[in-house]
Amino acid sequence: MPPPVDSAAVPPRGRRVRETIAQLRQRIMDGEWPVGSRIPTEPQLVDALGVGRNTVREAVRALAHAGVLECRQGSGTYVLTTDELAPVVARRLTDDRIAEVIEVRRAFEVEAARLAARRRTAEDLAALDGALAAREAAWRGGRVAEFVAADAALHTAVVAAAHNGMLAELYASVGTAIRSTVAHAMGDALTPERHVDHARLVAAIRDGDPERAAREAGAFLEPSPGA
Repeated sequence: MPPPVDSAAVPPRGRRVRETIAQLRQRIMDGEWPVGSRIPTEPQLVDALGVGRNTVREAVRALAHAGVLECRQGSGTYVLTTDELAPVVARRLTDDRIAEVIEVRRAFEVEAARLAARRRTAEDLAALDGALAAREAAWRGGRVAEFVAADAALHTAVVAAAHNGMLAELYASVGTAIRSTVAHAMGDALTPERHVDHARLVAAIRDGDPERAAREAGAFLEPSPGA
């Protein structure tokens, strides 16, 4: 007969959840799961952390609520930022005028394009091509929500190709605000006058032309609604 369980030795559920949150946060901070990456599945986390499914689920939900993780149905859970102030920044920007958000985009995306043209790898170019194709397919299909997500993925791929970790984290911190302004600009339908061709931007990065890439990145980020 097994010995009785000492109830005092079993941490309360709330404490287990807090400890699991701390472990997940530490792995993110240590770079085990970089910004933009998908974290392991729930069963994998259960095995890795030695806790129950409900504990993992609550910990992931808490970090998603804090804006550190994003749960995407049918795809998995992704790291949005290592900075829990990011959602606060995003809410602040979303409440500001669209023109101010575009100014922030220019500050990040123009330099990111310049760096990407210098530092892009074959893998980066493949990611850019895939993101551009997905963006154009969503546009042709008239799928607004899918287009907004694909547009964000393309710009994130440009930032990733810059190979500057701090830039990637800062850009991720304003991602929600950026997606919101693009969705606002697109409205309920994708109309021809709202389309912005990003093929030239990708081409400039592919050609390794930093100044051309910077010009292309800035050209569609004038202080007026648009993607």
